[in-house]
Amino acid sequence: MATYERETYVDASLEDVWEFHSRIDGLEALTPGWMGLSILAVRGPDGEPDPELLEAGSEIDMRLGPLDLPGNSWTSVITERTSSDERGLFKDEMRGGPFARWVHVHQFRREGEGTRIRDTLHYELPDPARATSPFAVVGFEPMFRYRHRKTKELLEG
Repeated sequence: MATYERETYVDASLEDVWEFHSRIDGLEALTPGWMGLSILAVRGPDGEPDPELLEAGSEIDMRLGPLDLPGNSWTSVITERTSSDERGLFKDEMRGGPFARWVHVHQFRREGEGTRIRDTLHYELPDPARATSPFAVVGFEPMFRYRHRKTKELLEG
């Protein structure tokens, strides 16, 4: 399985960064507009619609791109979510979507007055029939560069 990683420092408290990443509007704010993200449904661990916080067991049904093409829709499941006074971690996994495998680990660590954010993505490329996914076309670097820049902009301001 291939791995992509990106790390950045945000001059904002761990509590603020963790809270921001714990809500669906954080995902929406950090997804570049050119990816055409549409959130179709959000379910909490007990199946309740539109939970306030994305806890372990929450599911997000989404579509990427302006067209409803095969491979552009997927479900992301929060499979792990833990936090302490010094760290936070959550993991989401793709269930049904454009990749053979997708596991995204979000790590947050208190560093002085700010927070160190690290994204680690483990993935297997899609089969050729799904190679038209927005990720397959542009790669991960522009998306994660945008996410980290936008996090700094929203939380440091």
